Amino acid sequence: MDREQFRRIQTRRSFFQECAGGIGIMALAQLMEQEGRGAAMDVNPLAPKPPHFAPKAKNVIFIFTEGGPSQIDLFDPKPGLEKWSGKPLPPSMTKDLRLAFTKPNAAVLASPRKFQPYGKSGIEFSDYIPHIGSCADDLCLVRSMFTDAFNHHPGQLLLFGGSIQVGRPTMGAWVLYGLGSESQNLPGFVVLGSGVGTSGGTSNWSSGFLPSTYRGVVFRSSGDPVLYLSNPPGVTKEMQRAELDALKDLNQDHYGETGDMEIASRISSYELAFRMQMAGPELLDFSKESPETLEMYGVASGGNGGPTKQFATNCLLARRMVERGVRFVMLTDASWDDHTDLNRKLKRHCDAADQPTAALIRDLKQRGLLDSTLVVWGGEFGRTPMVEIRDPRDENNAGRDHHPLAYSMFLAGGGIKGGQVIGKTDDLCMNIVEDRVHVHDLQATILHCLGLEHTRLTYHHMGRDFRLTDVAGNVVQKMLG
Repeated sequence: MDREQFRRIQTRRSFFQECAGGIGIMALAQLMEQEGRGAAMDVNPLAPKPPHFAPKAKNVIFIFTEGGPSQIDLFDPKPGLEKWSGKPLPPSMTKDLRLAFTKPNAAVLASPRKFQPYGKSGIEFSDYIPHIGSCADDLCLVRSMFTDAFNHHPGQLLLFGGSIQVGRPTMGAWVLYGLGSESQNLPGFVVLGSGVGTSGGTSNWSSGFLPSTYRGVVFRSSGDPVLYLSNPPGVTKEMQRAELDALKDLNQDHYGETGDMEIASRISSYELAFRMQMAGPELLDFSKESPETLEMYGVASGGNGGPTKQFATNCLLARRMVERGVRFVMLTDASWDDHTDLNRKLKRHCDAADQPTAALIRDLKQRGLLDSTLVVWGGEFGRTPMVEIRDPRDENNAGRDHHPLAYSMFLAGGGIKGGQVIGKTDDLCMNIVEDRVHVHDLQATILHCLGLEHTRLTYHHMGRDFRLTDVAGNVVQKMLG
């Protein structure tokens, strides 16, 4: 090969490297626009995006009671358990039961809780949650939830990620990916925590293989809402702005060369962090809230010595966040995993969560926000009708094991028809006998309320299209208002 031939080859190579990309750029742009990655985004992956159809809800507040609240003692009264109390069930009734710790021949534990009907709808709730009961006419209580996992981490992965495999995007990330954020100064997906921490941890708000900008941002309820949000001593706002502008120019040049959405995420994160430095402290300033509002939530006095304080603060923060355009707020409260000492522990959980939950629903309704805000409350599974005794020497040690086959959750607002019960379990709360609702059905329904068709909300990764509901899920039409 002589020099002239080599130069001709180099020229062709240069053409394809520098120019020929334009031949297919229109087709590429169209494909990227379908994925929400077009130039119209101005490299802002959090820019608001249109839903698939007209939504009823714009925001979600998901109150995740981690560990599995006992539906038998809170939401699904079972007087029929009395005749079995203290006795094991026949093997024919427990042969297909999957249990984490209890044996199938464990004795039945009847609930000592008293239930009563509330509101015009007459839905029955436990004496442990009278405040939630007072909202009965706004609630859709689903007594027929079921899941495929009977241990905490897999159950939480399935509830929020649609699969028991680690590494999938979670519900909040999917919602943010599909709709973007209406908040300019706060993250679109925020996580607020109370209790001792969830089994799933960060995997409950991960962005998985979606760009990292869709990941949930954990807020603290005091001090800086996000660690290191404040500038260190000696760094002025002007100095920080100049540094961010230089970084933005470099990142935009790199983004222009590669089209890598992680670079767009990085730009967006830097800019959002800068704006949050002003918005964060104002968000946590409750001084403009009325004393009546603070008392209603249980923030003002802490409520009966303080059990509501942290949960109440998070509920009030959730309302303030949706007012400011935050798309998805996740409240995690751990841990309702009452294998022992059920009566005392469950009361403690309810004392902390009952009043603030009801206050949040009432407050949203009073402000005209409940119609556009979907509130979801529940855990990754329920509890068994059989007792779990870990210390036979302690007669007050009774608890309940994990039960994935039949449990309860409730929803309110945002396109949901309140004042109704969906589903029915058998007399022992062992199995569902009417209107089974899988976690994938719940996910599909939540997305539907937001104007998203769950089979169309997809992301291409590793050679196939993924979605929150995996390959299953149906919208539960009975839930919809």
